[in-house]
Amino acid sequence: MKPENAIEVCDVKKYFKVYQDKGHMLRERIVHFNRNRYEKREVLKGISFEVKKGESVGLIGKNGCGKSTTLKLLTRILRPNGGSIDIQGRVCSLIELGAGFHPDMSGRENIYINASIFGIKAREVDRRLNDIIRFSELEEFIDNPVRTYSSGMYMRLAFSVAINVDADILLIDEILAVGDNAFQTKCFNKLKSLKDEGTTIVIVSHALGQVERLCDRAIWIEDGLIEKDGPARIVCQEYLGKMEAARLDRIEKENKEKIEEIEEIIKNEEKEKESDKEKIKKQHQEILYNESLKDICHFYQPGARRKGNGRVHYTSIVLENEKGEETNQLYTDKNYRLKLCFALKEKTENVRFVIGITRTDGIYCYGAYVEEETALPEKGEVVFDFKNALLKGEYVLDLWIEPLNGEEAYESIYSLMQINVDTEVYFERGFMTMQHSWKLYD
Repeated sequence: MKPENAIEVCDVKKYFKVYQDKGHMLRERIVHFNRNRYEKREVLKGISFEVKKGESVGLIGKNGCGKSTTLKLLTRILRPNGGSIDIQGRVCSLIELGAGFHPDMSGRENIYINASIFGIKAREVDRRLNDIIRFSELEEFIDNPVRTYSSGMYMRLAFSVAINVDADILLIDEILAVGDNAFQTKCFNKLKSLKDEGTTIVIVSHALGQVERLCDRAIWIEDGLIEKDGPARIVCQEYLGKMEAARLDRIEKENKEKIEEIEEIIKNEEKEKESDKEKIKKQHQEILYNESLKDICHFYQPGARRKGNGRVHYTSIVLENEKGEETNQLYTDKNYRLKLCFALKEKTENVRFVIGITRTDGIYCYGAYVEEETALPEKGEVVFDFKNALLKGEYVLDLWIEPLNGEEAYESIYSLMQINVDTEVYFERGFMTMQHSWKLYD
């Protein structure tokens, strides 16, 4: 093993036997011997990587890809079916917090029990006891039975014991959601300080923001193999991009299946009542109407919805950067132009053009409109020039064309395109920037 490495994983393979109907008693196994059929399910198909001493590495990937199995192999909870794993240093695993806690014993007594699992002797616990209790913030409850603790208090105590072990290597599996927000921040800062002190950290998490902030590298595992290994920010962004593409593919496939299903019903419409036929046709037209959005916007996403009588409707929607290039990638404090081309089905006047921007978690961020009281041309264009004040995040664009009298909208388009915003110098938080300055006075 190389002296600079803390962990070396070489061509590790792992499979599990999944029995179809396994007999649990000897008599059952003999009489019903044919029940012992099983399927060999490969979880890891030969992965190799190295972790240097003092390095922090995040394991990412979708559920079932082999992340947690890899971590359990590193902790020796599981043994590989092939390959080798070499580790230098004392290992502490934060996988099952509170394993070994006795519900009828007090929190203080359980600290000694749980610490012994990590190989800490009682006299070492005596020396660290006050630090563990102080970090857990459970001073007034520490002599109460653990069964009287809430789940959050239980996890606090377990985490406090685990991180107060003088370990060379920390193995962490999805345990940063401990307690309330303030305590989560405290735990995260503690892990950062352990990293700064030279502790090697391997973490499994679906919270990619935490992986980017805590880890030097990220290893993306896909179907039991390493898909990508590199700087955490780059690997996490590529993983998110692939997951988003897969999500959009699923939506498009679902829409296609809906259309096929409705078309099949229409073929058999003679068996339906007349009123049902009209309803089915209307649903079919609505889906096709939504599908037409891909013809007017290059960055259209399949989840977009379109409604309205179409008396005034959009024919082209383009978002351009300062160079006149079509894009859906924005940067804070940069100038952009949104071109909205429209057409009329019949003569129309007194119209309002509206835009709205919503963050993907549902928070409405911005809206603006312009009114035109004169008659509109048969074809025209509305241009919205703006300086982007949104901070880093993912947003969607909504558009409307409405009559000024408040009647039914001519055109309503929801979630037309996803707008990705990046902030080059990220000194602000939230979803919008503010013009400001700092001054320091003596």
